[in-house]
Amino acid sequence: MAETPPNVLLVLTDQERYDCSAPDGPPVETPTMDRLSSEGMRFERAFTPISICSSARASLLTGLFPHGHGMLNNCHEADAIQPNLPTELPTFSELLADAGYELTYTGKWHVGRDATPDDFGFSYLGGSDRHHDDIDEAFRAYRDERGVPEDDVELEEAIYTGDDPRDGSEGTFVAAKTPVDVEDTRAWFLAERTIEAIEAHADEDGSGEREHAGIEADGDRPFFHRADFYGPHHPYVVPEPYASMYDPAEIEPPASYAETYDGKPRVQKQYLEYRGVADFDWELWAEAIAKYWGFVSLIDDQLERILAALERAGLAEETVVVHASDHGDFAGSHRQFNKGPLMYDDTYHIPLQVRWPGVVEGGSVCQEPVMLHDLAATFLEIGDVSVPDSFHARSLVPLLEGDPERERERDHRTEWPDSVYAQYHGDEFGLYTQRMVRTDRYKFVYNGPDANELYDLEADPAELHNLIEHPAYEEVRAEMSDRLVEWMAETDDPNRAWVPKTLE
Repeated sequence: MAETPPNVLLVLTDQERYDCSAPDGPPVETPTMDRLSSEGMRFERAFTPISICSSARASLLTGLFPHGHGMLNNCHEADAIQPNLPTELPTFSELLADAGYELTYTGKWHVGRDATPDDFGFSYLGGSDRHHDDIDEAFRAYRDERGVPEDDVELEEAIYTGDDPRDGSEGTFVAAKTPVDVEDTRAWFLAERTIEAIEAHADEDGSGEREHAGIEADGDRPFFHRADFYGPHHPYVVPEPYASMYDPAEIEPPASYAETYDGKPRVQKQYLEYRGVADFDWELWAEAIAKYWGFVSLIDDQLERILAALERAGLAEETVVVHASDHGDFAGSHRQFNKGPLMYDDTYHIPLQVRWPGVVEGGSVCQEPVMLHDLAATFLEIGDVSVPDSFHARSLVPLLEGDPERERERDHRTEWPDSVYAQYHGDEFGLYTQRMVRTDRYKFVYNGPDANELYDLEADPAELHNLIEHPAYEEVRAEMSDRLVEWMAETDDPNRAWVPKTLE
């Protein structure tokens, strides 16, 4: 480890699918994410521990699976099991702050109704929205100053769920074209705030201390900046040129669009009605997906602006850049919208790219299975801070260094796992317990109140055929259920006492 730990820039997107920036994915233009992959490491098998915002974000902070931190569903809903992250839990951010890092934060929070990033070691620089956090009014004030108040914009090509996809009086807002300039979008604003933070952290005049754009910083200390974009989460609202960047007529249905739900848990088909998309045809889905892809490209361009700011400030070579997402988005796959109690790769497989000059070999690809909350332990090791024993996470530094087998001082577990574990506890639809274990080839899903699922990902990558009752897969089913039980025991999952009995 270097004498002075490197800076860290974490760019977290909201509900971004893995395939959007994958080499073999759809034709989404992501040149900046591709650049991070070419200059760093791309993780082919990165997964979220849970496909819901508050829970996944709390896991990222604490290095714990959701059952370990207690935020089992979204904190802003009336049925939130836990409205705020317990302050007694150690977080990577507070530990880095204690070790001397300067931590700043822009954008989405969604880890508490009352608590803010300031309560967990960060200095919050603005950009939240009222629906999720209500932390500040910075973006609204920005739009007012530019003469385009948020509430005065007339959207075009709007899509809503419900009986009439063009009727905004009911249903959920899915997608639209906005007539505003790119500079008026929240994505641009969050990038601008991030650039201001980078400039504040830079010690261009050698003075060691200065204030820039209201941000006090000390150039002698490493910084950690977190930029959380509100997208490409729905509503997929984008301006030109992104609104027409992708032609819906040229978008092909994914293989999983052929979903029939035969042999699947009943909640999956029910979710079509609950989300209001049971009557969406492919033409409508293609229109929405075109906006989703445009949203991804819009954010990619903002990431390019941020990386350019790092270079201008002379900080690119001493800053670790990480791009990830809290979870994915169905965006029409399995004919579903948003997310829910369906543990398909569309929402659990996430993008992850890490650029670390001088450490990570450019263009390298990691095929080891990793988890979003492994980043908590990773950031601590990068900062030369001990990882708490309470963490379920493992540092990715050995993988980044190209030596996954090395024995690490901070972790007695020397063998990297060959599977990932995930869970789900419900959302506003109601509680619905799920557990999932996934290897390179197989996925096993435990559904508490309904049929379990087993998929052969090599033969059926679209996860259309549930093999849980197939006699030829009896041994696979037994082996995967054993893996699940082992994961539950290792992480002290509270359901570990009775779930194994239901699998016998």
